[in-house]
Amino acid sequence: MQILYSFLTSISSIFLWVAQFFSGKMKLFVHGRKEVFSTLEKKVQRNDKTIWFHCASLGEFEQGLPIMEAVKSSMPDYKLIVTFFSPSGYEIKKDAPIADAVTYLPLDTISNAKKFLSIVHPSLAIFVKYEFWPNYLKELKSTNVPTLLVSGLFRKNQIFFKSHGGFMRKALGNIQHFFVQDKHSEELLHDINITNTTVSGDTRFDRVSHQIEQDNSLSFVAKFKGNSTCIVCGSTWPEDETVLLDYINMAPATVSFIIAPHKIDVSNIENFRKKLTKTSVLFSEKEGKDLSQFSVLIVDTIGLLTRIYSYADIAYVGGAMGKTGLHNILEPATFGVPIVIGQHLDTFPEALRLQRLAGLFSVNSTAECTTILSKLVTNTSFRNKTGMISGHFVNSNTGATQKIMEYIKTLHSDSLI
Repeated sequence: MQILYSFLTSISSIFLWVAQFFSGKMKLFVHGRKEVFSTLEKKVQRNDKTIWFHCASLGEFEQGLPIMEAVKSSMPDYKLIVTFFSPSGYEIKKDAPIADAVTYLPLDTISNAKKFLSIVHPSLAIFVKYEFWPNYLKELKSTNVPTLLVSGLFRKNQIFFKSHGGFMRKALGNIQHFFVQDKHSEELLHDINITNTTVSGDTRFDRVSHQIEQDNSLSFVAKFKGNSTCIVCGSTWPEDETVLLDYINMAPATVSFIIAPHKIDVSNIENFRKKLTKTSVLFSEKEGKDLSQFSVLIVDTIGLLTRIYSYADIAYVGGAMGKTGLHNILEPATFGVPIVIGQHLDTFPEALRLQRLAGLFSVNSTAECTTILSKLVTNTSFRNKTGMISGHFVNSNTGATQKIMEYIKTLHSDSLI
């Protein structure tokens, strides 16, 4: 089965090469992998001690970051090597200061796995949340490299739990320990006789809980917000903006809106602005303008959203109205604000949990969105109570990083890494 899998993986590289001519993302995917080995050979020396983190994309990097920071602090003599599968993660974090080298992960062929691990020679490998590459995992096991999964999340419909999933179940057997987000994930693993598990929780809670201690001030946001009730709509897609539009246009003058689209697409932003009856201004055109005179601020740049959430009285988090996937609700929750999202939340356990606690509201139409936003704006006690639930939700779920680091320190003290 491994030979067939490796053959199909090799064949897929041909299709990916062709796809680059039709997709900018695929072009980055293909071209970004051309220099991986030469880059690593320049940055990793034979006598270096290294720890390898693999993240599928940006979200997984954010989950892994608290562990990276803890490792860097307690084991400063190790170099951190970070790999990404997706361009959307690599392109944003390729210069991340926490890592000594950031690259794409070469495709999961036997030869790539052997060459990658020969160059990086990690003392420890940490996979974040998911992405289980059989050849890499087998090579890690055969070279006696301890391999951990952190913030793991499993669902019944995954191939590991199917009758035909034997090959992938075998791949999981190469992982030394699983740190999973919830009890359900642990029970699924136990059902397939994987018992080397710990329910540690989600490291994202640790990540966002520290954000409130940082300097989140942004003078332009403070000037824009003034004394208004501010609704921050973060990581929105066109389908999110469609359900928000009616309320934005009908909201009282005392309400301001900050829209931070997930993708900075000039045509989509302009189309949205044309539908607004309220005055709007772009981040890129703010200089020299009195921002207090505008009702809608559209942030056409990246990297500011987490700090912008600190100014929110209410947050709408995008991605769940369509099928793109809900974005991080914990970033606004840590600031103690009520959260509104779209309808597709079934595969996001943190959203389901916060919804059950009444700190989050899911809407499936313009009318529902308008109703809940109106209530949150006009009923101050309701808004404050809901926000308090969100903030407590984050504070009461921290600690995953500490549990994982206790295990890593044990490996270190036992000279296993």
